[in-house]
Amino acid sequence: MKKLVAGPLLLIIALFIIPGCYNDNEYDLYPFSAGCDSSSVTYAQTIAPIMESSCNKCHSTIVASGNVVTDSYDGLSIVAKNGKLWGGVNAEPGFVPMPNEGSKLSSCDLGKIKKWINAGSPNN
Repeated sequence: MKKLVAGPLLLIIALFIIPGCYNDNEYDLYPFSAGCDSSSVTYAQTIAPIMESSCNKCHSTIVASGNVVTDSYDGLSIVAKNGKLWGGVNAEPGFVPMPNEGSKLSSCDLGKIKKWINAGSPNN
Protein backbone atom coordinates (compact mmCIF):
# COMPACT_ATOMS: atom_id res chain seq x y z
CA MET A 1 0.00 0.00 0.00
CA LYS A 2 2.91 2.37 0.70
CA LYS A 3 4.15 2.10 -2.90
CA LEU A 4 0.82 3.35 -4.24
CA VAL A 5 1.00 6.49 -2.07
CA ALA A 6 4.70 7.21 -2.67
CA GLY A 7 4.42 7.40 -6.48
CA PRO A 8 1.72 10.11 -6.69
CA LEU A 9 3.31 11.98 -3.79
CA LEU A 10 6.67 12.11 -5.59
CA LEU A 11 4.93 13.29 -8.74
CA ILE A 12 3.21 16.11 -6.89
CA ILE A 13 6.48 17.17 -5.25
CA ALA A 14 8.29 17.10 -8.60
CA LEU A 15 5.62 19.32 -10.18
CA PHE A 16 6.37 22.01 -7.60
CA ILE A 17 10.17 21.74 -7.60
CA ILE A 18 11.06 21.35 -11.30
CA PRO A 19 9.39 24.54 -12.61
CA GLY A 20 11.36 26.56 -10.05
CA CYS A 21 14.69 25.27 -11.36
CA TYR A 22 15.58 27.50 -14.26
CA ASN A 23 18.31 30.04 -14.84
CA ASP A 24 17.29 33.67 -15.06
CA ASN A 25 19.85 36.35 -15.59
CA GLU A 26 19.57 39.95 -14.51
CA TYR A 27 19.35 41.37 -18.03
CA ASP A 28 16.44 39.12 -19.05
CA LEU A 29 14.53 40.05 -15.90
CA TYR A 30 15.41 43.75 -15.82
CA PRO A 31 16.75 44.90 -19.22
CA PHE A 32 17.25 48.48 -18.08
CA SER A 33 17.71 49.33 -14.45
CA ALA A 34 16.39 52.55 -12.94
CA GLY A 35 18.50 55.53 -13.93
CA CYS A 36 19.88 53.82 -17.02
CA ASP A 37 19.68 56.17 -19.99
CA SER A 38 19.46 54.07 -23.12
CA SER A 39 17.65 56.60 -25.27
CA SER A 40 20.56 57.21 -27.63
CA VAL A 41 22.95 54.29 -27.81
CA THR A 42 25.80 54.88 -30.25
CA TYR A 43 29.05 53.08 -30.89
CA ALA A 44 31.28 56.10 -30.22
CA GLN A 45 29.53 57.53 -27.17
CA THR A 46 28.13 54.39 -25.52
CA ILE A 47 29.62 51.10 -26.68
CA ALA A 48 33.28 52.08 -27.16
CA PRO A 49 33.55 53.40 -23.56
CA ILE A 50 32.04 50.15 -22.19
CA MET A 51 34.57 48.16 -24.20
CA GLU A 52 37.40 50.43 -23.02
CA SER A 53 36.57 49.95 -19.35
CA SER A 54 35.75 46.23 -19.45
CA CYS A 55 37.10 44.47 -22.55
CA ASN A 56 40.00 46.16 -24.33
CA LYS A 57 42.61 45.08 -21.78
CA CYS A 58 42.38 41.53 -23.12
CA HIS A 59 40.78 42.06 -26.55
CA SER A 60 42.77 44.81 -28.25
CA THR A 61 44.40 44.86 -31.65
CA ILE A 62 47.70 44.24 -29.81
CA VAL A 63 46.43 41.49 -27.47
CA ALA A 64 43.54 39.79 -29.25
CA SER A 65 42.67 37.09 -26.74
CA GLY A 66 40.53 34.45 -28.45
CA ASN A 67 41.00 36.36 -31.73
CA VAL A 68 38.43 38.88 -30.49
CA VAL A 69 39.13 42.59 -30.95
CA THR A 70 36.99 45.10 -29.08
CA ASP A 71 39.06 48.28 -29.35
CA SER A 72 37.98 49.11 -32.90
CA TYR A 73 34.62 49.30 -34.61
CA ASP A 74 35.71 46.82 -37.29
CA GLY A 75 36.79 44.20 -34.75
CA LEU A 76 33.81 44.68 -32.47
CA SER A 77 31.25 44.62 -35.27
CA ILE A 78 32.46 41.16 -36.31
CA VAL A 79 31.77 39.65 -32.88
CA ALA A 80 28.58 41.67 -32.51
CA LYS A 81 27.19 40.28 -35.75
CA ASN A 82 28.31 36.68 -35.23
CA GLY A 83 26.85 36.49 -31.72
CA LYS A 84 30.10 36.16 -29.78
CA LEU A 85 29.82 39.59 -28.14
CA TRP A 86 26.36 39.02 -26.69
CA GLY A 87 27.06 35.39 -25.88
CA GLY A 88 30.15 36.31 -23.87
CA VAL A 89 28.96 39.40 -22.01
CA ASN A 90 25.59 37.82 -21.18
CA ALA A 91 27.18 34.48 -20.16
CA GLU A 92 25.06 32.50 -22.60
CA PRO A 93 25.45 28.69 -22.60
CA GLY A 94 28.39 27.61 -24.76
CA PHE A 95 30.27 30.90 -24.34
CA VAL A 96 33.03 31.89 -21.94
CA PRO A 97 31.50 34.48 -19.59
CA MET A 98 33.04 37.92 -20.10
CA PRO A 99 34.72 39.87 -18.74
CA ASN A 100 36.84 36.89 -17.80
CA GLU A 101 38.76 38.69 -15.05
CA GLY A 102 36.22 40.88 -13.35
CA SER A 103 32.61 41.26 -12.47
CA LYS A 104 29.82 40.88 -14.98
CA LEU A 105 28.69 44.00 -16.79
CA SER A 106 25.81 45.89 -15.22
CA SER A 107 22.30 45.29 -16.49
CA CYS A 108 22.40 48.86 -17.82
CA ASP A 109 25.53 48.19 -19.90
CA LEU A 110 24.14 44.85 -21.07
CA GLY A 111 20.95 46.56 -22.17
CA LYS A 112 22.89 49.17 -24.13
CA ILE A 113 24.99 46.51 -25.85
CA LYS A 114 21.88 44.49 -26.71
CA LYS A 115 20.14 47.59 -28.07
CA TRP A 116 23.19 48.41 -30.24
CA ILE A 117 23.41 44.84 -31.55
CA ASN A 118 19.66 44.73 -32.28
CA ALA A 119 20.02 47.99 -34.24
CA GLY A 120 22.50 46.24 -36.54
CA SER A 121 25.70 47.32 -34.72
CA PRO A 122 25.97 50.68 -36.53
CA ASN A 123 29.17 52.69 -36.68
CA ASN A 124 27.67 55.84 -35.22
